[in-house]
Amino acid sequence: MKETVKIHANSIDFLLENAGPVIRYRLRKEILEDLTPGEEERLLEQIYELPQFKLVQSYAKPDGYIGSGMHSWDNWRGQVLHETPLQDGENAARLLSYYRIPKEHPLVAGFVAAMRDEEILRKEFSYIPPEIPRYENRFVGLNNGNCLAALLYTMQAMLGYGDDYEDLRDFQQIALKGFERVAQAPSLESMTKYDPDAKRKQNYPYIEAEEYFPNAYTLTMLAYTKSWRTEENVRMLAEALNHINAIMRPDNNMHVRICGKYMAPCFAMVRPIKAFRPDLIDTINYRRTLSEIAMLGVGKQAEVIRESAANVEEALDGDGVLRMRFDVAHNKRYSPKYVEYPSPYGEVRLEEDYGRETGLLCDLTFWAVEFLGRVEEREK
Repeated sequence: MKETVKIHANSIDFLLENAGPVIRYRLRKEILEDLTPGEEERLLEQIYELPQFKLVQSYAKPDGYIGSGMHSWDNWRGQVLHETPLQDGENAARLLSYYRIPKEHPLVAGFVAAMRDEEILRKEFSYIPPEIPRYENRFVGLNNGNCLAALLYTMQAMLGYGDDYEDLRDFQQIALKGFERVAQAPSLESMTKYDPDAKRKQNYPYIEAEEYFPNAYTLTMLAYTKSWRTEENVRMLAEALNHINAIMRPDNNMHVRICGKYMAPCFAMVRPIKAFRPDLIDTINYRRTLSEIAMLGVGKQAEVIRESAANVEEALDGDGVLRMRFDVAHNKRYSPKYVEYPSPYGEVRLEEDYGRETGLLCDLTFWAVEFLGRVEEREK
């Protein structure tokens, strides 16, 4: 069994006693590393019986693609396109990733094969008129993670294939360049353009489609892959993250100009990244972002991770259960209590039943144990 620091012992006991199969599987496979093949098979069989996994399974098509579109419309001119949010390709991929369904599983392998087949994709992204030009322009905005190709690459990485193909390894290098650009910039203004005479409803500074810039998807791409990892790159990422928090302002806004249109980029890193506090939920994917930064292997070189780790350890001291203040007015808006399905707009939920008092506490506590494990792994 992998050694765990003493402060985690109560947390692990709580999770093993109260958590559902996904957390128990991930805890024992990824953190404790004590699963026998028979126990692993038994836990996976329990996961395959969960209602959300069965929903994703029901949305798989004969060509291997799951659902309709990816980060796409859920209705079109009054026509409901998704029975549930899991019928969207990105949400389905996130669930399979969060549940850690093995990459060899036919559902995962078939989905990734479909995402790599141009003929299948062309058919899948023609189910409503707006998807056709979106597919045709799928690479425009790749350097800042704001296009369909970036979504397809990132979901393949989350499903375990990010180091397996040359185009996915190329996207890792693109992601690194975005962080490197920020690391060298004196300010956000030095990276953006601004037209004071533009007659747009929201006249924000902007970058062009071909500019390199980090966002939530390029961060995720690096978090779930290994090929890019050198000490030099890890150090650069830590410096870039520290620099983001030094030069960015809380009220920053920025657009990206893609095919002549000015669009709000997907979670571009234009604002400071807040450290974890049990009384604060800063954004809709607050803890998830911190997890993915920790997954980079930057450890406490990144100041936001160093501060977050100290706060998590303090919050766990006692019975080992992580609790957060959801009664605070600001926190209600982003509370994970309301996360039912995986999406780019919410935290990771692994427990099926939040009706049980321990359901949400298990998710929070597992996040804490996993997060600290990532940090400690780097520090050894």
